[in-house]
Amino acid sequence: MNRPPLRLAVLLSGSGTTLQNLIDHITAGTLSASIILVISSRPDAYGLVRAKRHGLETISVPRKASHDTRAYSDEINRTLDCFAPDLIALAGFLHVFHYAPHYWGRVMNIHPSLIPAFCGKGFYGPRVHQAALAYGVKVSGCTVHFVDEEYDHGPIILQRVVPVLGHDTPASLAERVAIEERQAYPEAIQLFAEGRLQIQGRWVKILETTPSLISPPGGELGKER
Repeated sequence: MNRPPLRLAVLLSGSGTTLQNLIDHITAGTLSASIILVISSRPDAYGLVRAKRHGLETISVPRKASHDTRAYSDEINRTLDCFAPDLIALAGFLHVFHYAPHYWGRVMNIHPSLIPAFCGKGFYGPRVHQAALAYGVKVSGCTVHFVDEEYDHGPIILQRVVPVLGHDTPASLAERVAIEERQAYPEAIQLFAEGRLQIQGRWVKILETTPSLISPPGGELGKER
């Protein structure tokens, strides 16, 4: 059964490397999605430049313009509702996003550690890898998860593991983890596009490829209440 491309909205705050990776996978035909909107929390984010180069719709919703996280999230939700995305991908978005109830199970994030290790408020960028090295772990990696009301806390979709080497620096570990991130995030989004992710409490079950039995993204077979 052929499906239309997934309508994907991307939220970012910085350089847009994750956005670029998704664009590259869409261009290569390995991700059946169309990026319908890119929202940035900063008007000067380079991710907006990347998006415009590819002819994508861009909107800046500055965090400083809202007095608290709820008001800010409400503004983002209103913007998203105008475009009706199937899925929202956080791509280096550095603020709490309280999504509207109708987006439950339709917001994803990727984090550069094996959640629940080295995650939560304040753990982003090099800080994650510095913490992993300071703790002396032997492996690290990345985690793609659905988003809930807490930082880096929602049900886990995919994880990929890399070794931590004795000579690693935060930069070298970050580079190794980033290689896995570039595969894991598009893979998770593609599974969603195929209707193959089922949320069961804190577990995310990956369904077999049986398109005739699987509903479109967000349909009743995609989750368990």
